[in-house]
Amino acid sequence: MFARIAVNVPTITNLYDYSIPPELARVQAGCLVTAPFGNQIVQGVIVDLLDSPSVENPKAIIDLLDPAPVLTPPQLALAIRLAESTLSPLASIVSLMLPTGLSQQADVTYELRNPNYEDKTHAITTRLLNLLKERGILRGRQIDSHFARIDWRRTAQVLVKKGILSTKHVLPAPRVRPKFVRVAQLAVPPAEAQEQMPSLGTKQTLARRQAALKFLIQQPDAINLSWVYAETGCKLADLQELEERGLIRLFESEIFRDSLEGIGRQINKETSRQVLELTPEQSVALENILNAQPVATFLLYGITGSGKTEIYLRAAEEAVKHDKQVIILVPEIALTPQAVRRFLSRFPGQVGIVHSKLSEGERYDTWRRARSGKLKVIIGARSALFTPLPNVGLIVVDECHDGSYYQSDIQPSYHAVTAAQEYARLCGAVCVLGSATPTIEQRFNAENKQSIKLELPRRIVETGLPPVQVVDMREELKTGNRGIFSRVLAESLAETVSRGEQAILFLNRRGTATYIFCRDCGHVLKCPNCETPLTLHAENKVHLLCHHCGYTRQRPKTCPNCNSIQIREYGLGSEKVEADVQAMYPNIRTLRWDWDTTRQKDAHEMILTHFSNHQADVLVGTQMLAKGLDLPLVTLVGIVLADVGLNLPDPFASERVFQTLTQVAGRAGRSTLGGKVIMQTFMPEHYAIQFAAQHDVDGFYLRELEYRKQLGYPPYTRLARLEYRHADPVKAEEESKKTADKLKVKIEAERRHQTELIGPVPSFFSKVDDLYRWQIVVRSPDPVSLLRDIKLTDWRIEIDPISLL
Repeated sequence: MFARIAVNVPTITNLYDYSIPPELARVQAGCLVTAPFGNQIVQGVIVDLLDSPSVENPKAIIDLLDPAPVLTPPQLALAIRLAESTLSPLASIVSLMLPTGLSQQADVTYELRNPNYEDKTHAITTRLLNLLKERGILRGRQIDSHFARIDWRRTAQVLVKKGILSTKHVLPAPRVRPKFVRVAQLAVPPAEAQEQMPSLGTKQTLARRQAALKFLIQQPDAINLSWVYAETGCKLADLQELEERGLIRLFESEIFRDSLEGIGRQINKETSRQVLELTPEQSVALENILNAQPVATFLLYGITGSGKTEIYLRAAEEAVKHDKQVIILVPEIALTPQAVRRFLSRFPGQVGIVHSKLSEGERYDTWRRARSGKLKVIIGARSALFTPLPNVGLIVVDECHDGSYYQSDIQPSYHAVTAAQEYARLCGAVCVLGSATPTIEQRFNAENKQSIKLELPRRIVETGLPPVQVVDMREELKTGNRGIFSRVLAESLAETVSRGEQAILFLNRRGTATYIFCRDCGHVLKCPNCETPLTLHAENKVHLLCHHCGYTRQRPKTCPNCNSIQIREYGLGSEKVEADVQAMYPNIRTLRWDWDTTRQKDAHEMILTHFSNHQADVLVGTQMLAKGLDLPLVTLVGIVLADVGLNLPDPFASERVFQTLTQVAGRAGRSTLGGKVIMQTFMPEHYAIQFAAQHDVDGFYLRELEYRKQLGYPPYTRLARLEYRHADPVKAEEESKKTADKLKVKIEAERRHQTELIGPVPSFFSKVDDLYRWQIVVRSPDPVSLLRDIKLTDWRIEIDPISLL
C-alpha cells in the first residue's frame, strides 16, 4: 500500500508518494505522519491512498503522529480546492487547518565546534558566535528571533564550510500535547470507608485524613488533588496513606483546557429558558433556511438590530437536533464574548471558541473535542472554519462584508467567506451569510440567483433606525471652532450622559497624533523601515510608533533635518479623542477600545463587560466598534471624522467607508430609548457619506455598481494582485518589469482580449519592514488560468483581493 503526501515544506507545491510500512497499515487519508524528504525528516498529511506509486522504490513513512486523521474528507477536499483557486501550495493550506503547535516544519540546528575562533572584522559573525557560546545548540528559527531583518544564514554557511559550526537537520516535536492532572477517587463502598474513619492515624493526622475521606465519599467522580487540598486542608502524604490502605485511588486523568469554562458558570440559567417571539420577517427567513436543500447559500440581508442572531440560534438548534454540528464565524475576536454568551445559554457545555488570543493548549483541546464530536457549536474568527467537526450541517458567516475575513498579511491569501460557501457544499450543509451592508459582489450574486436573498427590513424595537445629523466641519472652522468636536456633538454628549445613558465616539485611527513634523522646514518623522509617518501615543508623550512594522523611537527634541525645536504633532487618533472628552467633561467616565487596549488575553470581554454594566459613560474606539455590538443603553453615536479612508487610491475605498459608517451608526437606538447619530465630516457632499447618513444601502449599491461597471472592476470582472518585495529597490523594479513582460507575452499568445495588466508600479505603501514593494494587478475573467503555469517564485499572489493598496 502507498500514500500520496503533502509535505510541510515551504514553497513545495508537489505531492510525493511514499510506501506504507506494515506496522502503519492502519493509516488513512487525512493522517499526520513523519517522512524522509531529501536529507531531512518532515511532517506531512496523507492526501490519498494508492495501490501503486508514481515512482519506483518510494521511501517509507517513518511514523504516525496521531492515530486519528487530523483532517476530515471534506476538509481535504476543501484544501485541494483552495490550493487550486488561490495558487497556493497544498501544504500551506493544510497548515491552516492544524492547530498551532501541532504542525511543525523541519529546521536546522547550529552547534559551535571551535569556541576559540574570532573574526572581529565581521559584526554578524561575532554576534552569531557569541550567541552560540551563550546559549549552546540553537535551531535556525530560534536564531532568527535574535537577528531581525539580518541575513545571518549566509554567514553561517561560510562558518560551516570552515568547520567552525556544524549543522544537523531536525524536526521539532509538536509543542502541544494532552494535559494530565493527578486526581483522587474513592476505591471502596462509602459504608466501608465510614467504618475505617476512627483508625486513620494519630492525633496529628486523623482529622485531616477523615476530612479528606469524607470529602471523597461525597464526590461521584475523580477530583483534582488541588480541590481536595483546598476543601479539606489535607496533604499529599495523607492521601498516599489512604491509598496504601486501599480506601482511595490516586491516578493521572486527562483534562481539557476550556477557555469558556468560567463564562459557562456565569451564564444565568434563566436565560436559556427565555423564548423570544420572532417578527414576521424573521419567521419567513428562518422557515426558508430550515426548509432549504443541502448546499444552499443564503444572504440574510437585515438592517442593524433586525434580529439576525436569533435566526442563527434557531437554525443552529435545528441542526444540533439532527445530530449535526454548526460553525459560526464572526469577523474578529471583538465580537465573540457577546456571541459566545448567547450561544452558551442555548447550548451549555457544547460550545467551543477559536481565535488567536487562546493559548496553544486551549486551541489544541478545542480542536480535539471538536474532532471527537463532543462540541456541537464552534464560534470564532476565520480560522474557526477549519475546525474538524465530523458532520457539519450549518455554517454561518456573520457580518460577511467584513474585511478581516480575508487573509492577506501572511501567505496563503484566501477569503473565509468564499471558503465557507465551498466548505458547505462539500459537507452538504447550509451556508448563511449575514450582514446589514453586504459587499457589492455578495449582493450582486444574490440578485443574480447565485445565492438566495432573505431580507429583514425592520428593527425588532419599534424605534427604527436612528436619525443621522451630518455636521460640516468646514462651517465649524469658519465660526471659530478649532476643536475636534462640533458644538452639536459636544452638547449632545453632555445631554446623553446627564440622562444616565451611554455614548460611543468612533474614529478609525489609533494613537494621539497622526504624524509628527517640524513647523520650520516641514520635515515629517518617518519609520526608517517603512517610510510611513510615525504616530505619537499618549501613554508616553515621547513614544513614537510605526503601525506597520512596530518600529519605535523617542520623540526628538530638535528636527533631525534643520535642528529646529519647533516639533509639533498633527492629526488625531482614538487616544486624542479620549483625552479631549476627559478635558471637556472631567466627570464623564471613558473607556477606550482599540488595538492598543486589547492586546492582552480577554481584554475585549473585560472592556465590553465594563461598558455593558454601565461602569463607563462613553466608549471611544476604532473599527472594532463597527462589529455588530448590541448595547441597549447607547443612545448617541458620534463619528468624529467620517472621511478617513475615502480618498485612498483603491477602487474599494468608498465601499469600505460606507460599510463602516453604516455599521457604527447602527450601534445607536437598539432599545426603546431610541437614539441618534452625529456624523462629522469635511466632505458632506461625497456619495458614500450621503447614503450612509440616510441608511440607504440600496441606493449606495446601485450607485457603486454603476461606477464599477464603468471602470471595469468586480463584480463585472475578476482581479489578481501580484506583489514583489526586496531590500534592493532596483532589484524589486527589475523583477516586476520582467514578470510583467512575461505576462504580456502570454496574454497576447493566448489572445486573452478581455485581460489587461495594471502596472508594474510601486505599491501604495512602497516600503514596509525595510522591503520595497512593487505590484502588478491582473484584470481578467479568469486570472487563475493565466497565472497557473507561470513561475512566480518569491511573489505574493492574491486572487480576488479586497484592496489594491
